[in-house]
Amino acid sequence: MKTLKTITAICLLFITTGLFAQNNKDLKIMADAKYAKSKLIHEDEGIDKFFNNASGYAIFPNVGKGGLIIGGASGNGVVYENGTAIGMASLKKVNVGLQAGGQSVIQVIFFETDEALEDFKYGNYEFSAETSAVIAEEGISKDANYNDGVVVFALPKAGLMVDASIGGQKFEYDAFK
Repeated sequence: MKTLKTITAICLLFITTGLFAQNNKDLKIMADAKYAKSKLIHEDEGIDKFFNNASGYAIFPNVGKGGLIIGGASGNGVVYENGTAIGMASLKKVNVGLQAGGQSVIQVIFFETDEALEDFKYGNYEFSAETSAVIAEEGISKDANYNDGVVVFALPKAGLMVDASIGGQKFEYDAFK
């Protein structure tokens, strides 16, 4: 009986350690996303209506992008449904065109409908060359509107980038277990 308790305790220790080790990165991204949300609202209080009324949204608090003719970007974020975190997401972007520099941005994607959010969650969502982010700044959100059930805001954090390129972004979603 003592051996069974010891084995059970060791198994629970390994499971718990594995869960926390796996989630430490996610917890950091979630904390960054919470801060990014408050920063976006501080920059433009009107964006709060999107947070309150969207079926869901994905916040990527630290998207790094850079390029010289050929460019790319990547970042990790948190996906929310009705204001509750439901999973993690990653984005990858590749583009080509007139561009130079590097930049770090906060990016948030709002999904107007449950269908738009489901498309994102099941990997059926990808930006086309025509989709662009609205730069979040005071008052800009009052005139922003959804296009095909989605609106994207970006807030530059650091760096400088000149960009007139075409390409696409691809997303991956992992639901919380």
